[in-house]
Amino acid sequence: MNSIVEKITDRIINRSLAHRQDYLRNMEAARVAGVFRHQLPCSNLAHDLAVCQGDECQAMRGRLAPNIGIITSYNDMLSAHHTYEHYPAMLKKAVAEAGGTAQVAAGVPAMCDGVTQGEPGMDLSLLSRDVIALSTVIGLSHNVFDGALLLGICDKIMPGLLMGGLQFGHLPMILVPGGPMRSGLANRAKALAREQFAQGRISKEEMLAVECASYHETGTCTFYGTANSNQLIAEIMGLHLPGASFVNPGDPLREALTNAAAARVCELTHLGENYTPLGRVISERSVVNGIVGLVATGGSTNQTMHLVAIARAAGIRVNWDDFSELSDAVPLLVRIYPNGPGDINSFQAAGGMAVLIRELLEGGFLHNEVLTVAGPGLERYTQSPTLVEGKIRWSEEPRESREKEVIASVAQPFSPTGGLKVVSGNLGRAVIKVSALADGGASKVEATAMVFHTQAALEEAFRAGQMDRDVVAVIRFQGPQATGMPELHKLITPLSVVMGRGFRVAMVTDGRLSGASGKVPAAIHVTPEAFCGGLLAKVQDGDLIRLDVEGGILELLVDTAELARREYAEAELDEQRYGVGRQIFAALRSDMLGAEDGASSLFTYVKEKCKVNFSVVP
Repeated sequence: MNSIVEKITDRIINRSLAHRQDYLRNMEAARVAGVFRHQLPCSNLAHDLAVCQGDECQAMRGRLAPNIGIITSYNDMLSAHHTYEHYPAMLKKAVAEAGGTAQVAAGVPAMCDGVTQGEPGMDLSLLSRDVIALSTVIGLSHNVFDGALLLGICDKIMPGLLMGGLQFGHLPMILVPGGPMRSGLANRAKALAREQFAQGRISKEEMLAVECASYHETGTCTFYGTANSNQLIAEIMGLHLPGASFVNPGDPLREALTNAAAARVCELTHLGENYTPLGRVISERSVVNGIVGLVATGGSTNQTMHLVAIARAAGIRVNWDDFSELSDAVPLLVRIYPNGPGDINSFQAAGGMAVLIRELLEGGFLHNEVLTVAGPGLERYTQSPTLVEGKIRWSEEPRESREKEVIASVAQPFSPTGGLKVVSGNLGRAVIKVSALADGGASKVEATAMVFHTQAALEEAFRAGQMDRDVVAVIRFQGPQATGMPELHKLITPLSVVMGRGFRVAMVTDGRLSGASGKVPAAIHVTPEAFCGGLLAKVQDGDLIRLDVEGGILELLVDTAELARREYAEAELDEQRYGVGRQIFAALRSDMLGAEDGASSLFTYVKEKCKVNFSVVP
């Protein structure tokens, strides 16, 4: 085992000890003898049985068949979740064949950051993760289930399902993916078209045609953003069946894996000999495995919040130092867009998860001694599934990457260090996705600040030609408590154009940027956020800022005495907190933890209220 990975794991175990023991004690106390539904009084159980028919009703009245709850994120407006339309019927049939019953326990919202990008609805995106967690708990709270199947893929859905599911961590649960859409227009061609559109060189109709050629059918987006980072992390943490993450919708193997997940969860309940509760699958070691997978592949920066929040829901405490030190120790083994030319289908074709996990295990970067939904030991995930005469067979092929420009070996990595970096200084702490930086791009930018309070203000300055210079764009009051921490990915295009004109460009923000982070150096998730008294609220136009990626430095180069004299800028957030329903989320927003603590409102019992230095009308 790599000594640094081992050291950080031990540190997390010790840091988490009291919280984890309390969590496991509570989960153990929730177990019962026999099926859960028969703990209910007859009248209560009758309500659950009211719509059951035939064999299903007899099985439910009996005391032997496990009952599996299905939590689904299906909707038919989003490609990734459209895949789930027929899953409940498919899963119910597969569970019945395995000797159990299944019921749809709840639906959870699944919003798309792609649709809301740069729009008011984006302010609800991160908040939706908490709503999903709460909805999952409501669905499972009927307490008639012996296990669960969680149907969710994209940005906030998978983390929210796990945060909620872990409140019932005494039950076995399997995440059931839907897979990525087949490749359309290359992502780099799409990015180039966006830059051309930003400069007025192509029309809106031409731009729409480009976008539709990229996003063109059922399945997740094909770039390596948060959705596909979710799937990779879920598999490397043992929450999917081996090889399930990146099989396209419509492939017969996709349906076979879905049916296999339904049968498998029935085998994992407390009624049998292979009891595998979710709260044990998600452990300190599996969380470290998830972080290692993230940094080894240059995955989404959103995971520096999602993994923290998932871990916290299981009584485990991780922080950005853990991410940063693991990234320094773990080599970069994957290059897919925005870190390379290929997409997630290229990764799958190169050997996918089995090859990646084998490389990391053999290099000593992953814990093999973990519990997974496939059984004990992560080595089970070095096998790839294929369909042989209608049945799944897992095999050791391929044993190495089929495409070394997509998946590298530990012996010859793309970089000796991983894809994320933590930077810190008087402006606070922030994360940066170094794997996506332009080749030969500046890892150190020292330039004067241009300060913005909205995305629209930056776009207006770009169109007016005011940004054609060396610049650090500061976009503040975008943090969790200010506006719900929207993604600012839309701003990468104008900043990339300025960078392409030969200027040194960087971004500093307490907002998010997502897994689609582009080539611009961007220190994001700055904490403490400006709204909670972070120094970001004192930055003024013309101030000199230093972002040194290699040195891990984020500094406002202004005299200390001058900073002491300055007032905190006032946040004018009325327009960003009303409309598109944002006003109804005031209570959740006001209780959100900082980015490094997971940016959730669900753990306020351990929260220290931030000190607000100015008043804002909610």
